[in-house]
Parts: sequence; structure tokens; C-alpha cells
Amino acid sequence: MEFSLMTEPQMGGTYDQLLALARRAEERRLVSFARSDHYYSSADTAFDATDAFATLAGLARDTHAIRVCVLVSPVTFRHPAVIVKNALTIDQMSGGRFDLGIGTGWMAQEHDAFGLELWPLPERFGRFDDALHYVRAAFGPQPASYEGSFYRLEADVRPGPTGPLPIIVGGTGKQRTPTLAGRFADEYNQSPAAVDVLAANIATMRAAAEQAGRDPSSIVASVMGSVLVGMDETSYRSHLRTAATERLAEPAELEKRFTNAGIPVGTPDQARTLLSQWEAAGVDRFYVRHMEIDDLVLLDEKLNVLGA
Repeated sequence: MEFSLMTEPQMGGTYDQLLALARRAEERRLVSFARSDHYYSSADTAFDATDAFATLAGLARDTHAIRVCVLVSPVTFRHPAVIVKNALTIDQMSGGRFDLGIGTGWMAQEHDAFGLELWPLPERFGRFDDALHYVRAAFGPQPASYEGSFYRLEADVRPGPTGPLPIIVGGTGKQRTPTLAGRFADEYNQSPAAVDVLAANIATMRAAAEQAGRDPSSIVASVMGSVLVGMDETSYRSHLRTAATERLAEPAELEKRFTNAGIPVGTPDQARTLLSQWEAAGVDRFYVRHMEIDDLVLLDEKLNVLGA
């Protein structure tokens, strides 16, 4: 299994802190460094929340080998033309190391706070479908042409991609999201879930790819999520107690909750057993979600436990 690093700076974090994480991930030869695209936190406290594309453009110049990734940019935030131009610019700046994740958008609080319209779910998926057509056309042979229900493109889009510019479709849906991923994406990303759920979603994606005349095996299947692990039982129990205190929960309750959610927990043997089950279900890559943005020691422990 491949490994990437993921963080969510809507919960706080300066550019320099993101750069430190990206460079540590690069030192460890992870596939990519990914960040979320949110303008606001769902927590009660408001944190500094930087722009995804702006920070990834900086990381494109301040790293050398690791891929940089937005996971994922909601279509509610930006017209697909803006998404395309940002993606192509960062692709050029990074020498072809940018991965573009796209999603429907979901957090009502941030849309309300910034006056952004969160369309009803059917319209969101209609626009998402349209945007994926639009982006594929913009990244393809030029001039590009697309006429959809919501978006239209008639342009010679320059610059073009420096090479393959992967499109990631991410979301938690059981039908529409994996189907769109199969039709359009180079990578399908989902959150941790029971192994049979992950497998069923991947099967839906691959069936959609085959129906669209695409090679299902060419699409990367990935999972993005947290871990709660330790190098040994003592270390794990210490991290569990800390996490439980932060969440005002009992350790046993939190452990059960995380386990039921499909999150890797426990010692190296326990965590790697679950990752082996993921691989058997068709998962190719794991984005390790690390929220303790200043704690590189804890990050290293997580990655060592997982075998990254």
C-alpha cells in the first residue's frame, strides 16, 4: 500500500507549519502531501483558515519530489474555470506534481458564514457532474468544447497540463460518488468504513469505469482518515487516553467508536492487519490524516506504526 499525508488547516495552521509537514512527508518518501479545502471550521472556535490553492502553489515551489494535492475542492466554492486555472498553474509550478481533488461541498456552516450558496443535493451533484466534464475537456486536446446544464466551455485552454494531471473524486456517497469517480477520475477517495463497505464502493466505481469504456484497474482507490495508534501497547494506551480526554469521552468508548468507524487503532500488528484487509478490498493508497500540525514526532510514530 502507498501512503500520503493529509491535514486540515481550517482547524488552524500557518504556511510554514504546512511546509514543515510537507517536507517531512517528502523526507519519508510518501506519495503526496494533501490538504483540505475549507474556509471555516465546524468547531465552535474559529481558527485561521488559509486558502488551499494559494498554499499548495507555495508548496509546489518549496518542495522538490513529493506530489501536492487538494483533497477536495468543492464545486460550491469556485466555478470550474477557476478550478482549472488554479490546477494548471500549480501543475506548471510544481513540474507536474499536482493532484486535483474535486467534491460536491457539504459544510453548511462555512457556506452560511461566507455567503456561499449550498445548492440542494440534486443540484450539487448535477453541477459536480458538469464540472467533471468541464475539467476533463479543459485538460484534454485543445481547443476544448463542452456544453452542460450549468457550465459551458469554448476555449483554447493554455497552459495545458505538463503531463498527466490526476483528477481525484472524493466523497462518502455509496452510489453517485463512486459512479462519477469511475466515469471521470484517476483516483477515487473515500473515508474509513467497514471493510465490506469500502469493497462495495470500490466495486461500484470499477463497474462504472467499465461501463464508460475505461480500464477499471487504472483508477487508484484510496482512503483518507485518522489513526489512533502507538508503537506498543503502552504508547497506544497513552495516546488513547489523551484523545479521549480531548473528546470528553471514556477511553473504552472512544476505542469502540473508532474501531466501529473503520479507523486504524492499536499497535502495529493491529493497525497493519486492518490495512491488509483494506488492500484485499482494493485500497491502493492511504492518506494519513494528521491534525497535530506541530507534532512531527507523533507523525513519525504514526507512520512507523503503519509501515509507511
